[in-house]
Amino acid sequence: MEASKQNLYNTVDFLTSIYPYRNYKNNESLSKAADYIESELRKTNLNVSRQKWKAKDQEYENIIARYQPEKKNRFIIGAHYDVYKEQPGADDNASSVAGLLEISRMLTQSKLTLDYGIDFVSFCLEEPPFFKKKEMGSFIHAKSLNISEKNYLGMIALEMIGYYRDNKHSENAEHEKNSLIVSGIKKHINFNKKISLLLKYQDKIGSRHLTYADDYKNNGPSDHRNYWQFDVPAVMVIGTGGHGNPNYHKSSDTIETLDFDIMKDAVESIAFTLFNFKNKSIEFK
Repeated sequence: MEASKQNLYNTVDFLTSIYPYRNYKNNESLSKAADYIESELRKTNLNVSRQKWKAKDQEYENIIARYQPEKKNRFIIGAHYDVYKEQPGADDNASSVAGLLEISRMLTQSKLTLDYGIDFVSFCLEEPPFFKKKEMGSFIHAKSLNISEKNYLGMIALEMIGYYRDNKHSENAEHEKNSLIVSGIKKHINFNKKISLLLKYQDKIGSRHLTYADDYKNNGPSDHRNYWQFDVPAVMVIGTGGHGNPNYHKSSDTIETLDFDIMKDAVESIAFTLFNFKNKSIEFK
């Protein structure tokens, strides 16, 4: 299945054009982003709903779309659509919202029959001042899961999948090349490894996993952190070209800094991982 580079660009372009920027103080801007996400998801004919809650006397929303909603076995993939302070947030995290929407389109157009359902969740309030607090959209969603009636196979939080930068002269070239990094905790190390292996299976992009101690204070830098306490294996998948994105949380995080050719490969690799999580015919090298 092929991702559309134009679709990815269009979503990032729309989200970064919203002004004032879509941080927690600008509720109208967040609503514009949420409306756009819902509209794009409804084009796929998925079952779409909104999950609302209040923080600092303002109402915020997650947008949730379900593929094969009747399935009790489910996989969650999500991306936050809010930004940190005054910046357009092209990589952090419009790139991941674009990837999420494109994967939902690829799935519904292919009409794949899987023996598990998939929940696509667009989160609000991942960024400070709510990070690590119970007002995070991902905590609201994780807390709402009916664990007793459904079996959650795992969760992927997409984070900054649009910026890449090869460092061909690095002495440690393997760790510097364009890759998708899988970040998780030791409790779910087998899940972490499997996601990384599936991501690089098609040889479109590299991948490696970083597995931290369960109690390491910086082991959950994104929305995946909120699923561990509900015993759902969860990882963050983040793009890198070495040393991270120098535009992180800055006004320079603009659409011009993203590489949509590599991002397309990343999205196709993430889609493959999601759709083949229980494919027993895959043999890893």
